[in-house]
Amino acid sequence: MSKKIEIYDTTLRDGTQSEDVNFTIADKVKIAEALCDFGIRYIEGGWPGSNPRDIGFFRDVKKSSVPIDHVAAFGSTRRAKRTCDTDENIQALLEAEVPNLTIFGKTWDLHVTEALKIELEQNLDIIYDSVSYLKSKVDKAFYDAEHFFDGFKANKEYAIKTVKAAMEAKADCIILCDTNGGTMPQELADIIRQLREVTGDYPLGIHCHNDSDCAVANSVMAVVNGITQVQGTINGYGERCGNANICSVIPNLQLKYGYECVPADKLNRLRSVSRYVNELGNLKHNIHQPYVGRAAFAHKGGVHVSAILKNARTYEHIEPELVGNKQRVLLSDLSGKSNLVYKAKDFGLDIDSNDQKVNSVVDRLKELENKGFQYEGAEASFELLMRKTMGTFTPFFDSVSYRVIDEKHGESDSPMAEATVKIVVGDEQEHTAASGNGPVNALDKAVRKALSKFYPRISDMELVDYKVRILTSGEGTEAVTRVLIESKDKDSTWGTVGVAANIVDASYQALMDSMEYKLLKDKERTN
Repeated sequence: MSKKIEIYDTTLRDGTQSEDVNFTIADKVKIAEALCDFGIRYIEGGWPGSNPRDIGFFRDVKKSSVPIDHVAAFGSTRRAKRTCDTDENIQALLEAEVPNLTIFGKTWDLHVTEALKIELEQNLDIIYDSVSYLKSKVDKAFYDAEHFFDGFKANKEYAIKTVKAAMEAKADCIILCDTNGGTMPQELADIIRQLREVTGDYPLGIHCHNDSDCAVANSVMAVVNGITQVQGTINGYGERCGNANICSVIPNLQLKYGYECVPADKLNRLRSVSRYVNELGNLKHNIHQPYVGRAAFAHKGGVHVSAILKNARTYEHIEPELVGNKQRVLLSDLSGKSNLVYKAKDFGLDIDSNDQKVNSVVDRLKELENKGFQYEGAEASFELLMRKTMGTFTPFFDSVSYRVIDEKHGESDSPMAEATVKIVVGDEQEHTAASGNGPVNALDKAVRKALSKFYPRISDMELVDYKVRILTSGEGTEAVTRVLIESKDKDSTWGTVGVAANIVDASYQALMDSMEYKLLKDKERTN
């Protein structure tokens, strides 16, 4: 049976110190529920007494599905001139009414003498008093040894004394913190081994920041050297450069080293948890994030794709499904026949790599990419391109023409756009017009108006993202532009692309592809 590692998540406290992270109370409760369902052992909800939001979380989480023994509150040791009974921070921790409390104290002598401006021995008393007091009140009292590694390097003897003070106070676990995030993995491992000569098998944890991009590596090295609790955040949120990303720590430990961090049957929820937390925080997904990113198992080069078609292990270090991800093949001017055969299977097309039409698609793809088309984020456009080039696509409509008028009358007036389109469906021609707050919006409305008579379900789709990129820098307003559009309906999300010197025409191309793809998928679902 694998050795269990306690995962202590601090997304809701340390993670919210990231400058771009902001959760409501309701968000925090939902995240706590998701983390609990995923199998996280401890969920740190915040610092009670520091702000109304954290106080609200500890109130509302008790009404949620999260068992209270999974919830932890965070605070500091008592102040130098207070007793634990009279210290507001200590008492606020107890008022949170949760069974797990974590407090941090000073390990680095520099902080004791310069920041707290107290004697070194007095700091040892503060650590002992605070931990022993809380331990007498709650089930679990954890001690975060702040700046432990910097403190150890500056004054090894004193750093060890602070750890001993927490041990004597019977802390349930002493967490070694790389607070400045500058410790290297080999250095960290060596320090932990030296500390172990003093602490023996006493429960130790690790809390790493990512300022040198080593937080995940340091967390793994700590566990390999006997640490039993790992603290970190979902997606590595945190102050400055962030904290150890437990979306990488967990699969590294579980799949590479055989430790158990979450139940094995829940590991495949990892990607969905990562994305869920991003969505609640209104944060963009990092597609290149290891394990859970959209590009984590994406293949672009023809040689790579040819190999994974024979055996995925040739270019994938784990099975993507183990962490809830999936293999993807990208399409670009680097593509070969293998990419196209793979994608054709994704689209439900049964083609032979020796079919001459495949060569035609490859040639057409490379020709269009040379003009600036990009299909890596617009697979719907590529599916349409493939079907049309291979002669397997039946058009739903023909676009005859469009016209857009964009006008503004006075400085204080908002500009308005009007679009007219001519579209033929079968033997009927529709000539419609619509107004919008911009040319793309007006075109979108006019096309929908024309098509809805024939395809009512066209109203189900909506545009969710619109990106423009200049492709020919240095040409000013004459530059060629690429437009990427993301659309969705109740069943799926898809991307389309258009390229032209005229930004409206590029947008129109992407819009037409989006409409055609919607109609194609509706037809397939009906059939």
